[in-house]
Amino acid sequence: MCLAMPGKIIKIEGEIATIQYPGETRTAMIIDDEYEVGDYVFVSEKIIVQKIPEEEAVASLEAWENVA
Repeated sequence: MCLAMPGKIIKIEGEIATIQYPGETRTAMIIDDEYEVGDYVFVSEKIIVQKIPEEEAVASLEAWENVA
């Protein structure tokens, strides 16, 4: 089973997005759909695979905080 943590897009340059996670920042490629700074997303293999609603992302991040 794979567990994914949502991240928030904080910068977009061309097809590369900078994603902020709790405690770190990573980059990922945008290959489809329209994404904007502020969107919450799931990333797999350095590719954005899904945009998720902010409410769902915040609830998920709060749950991760309770695990740590």
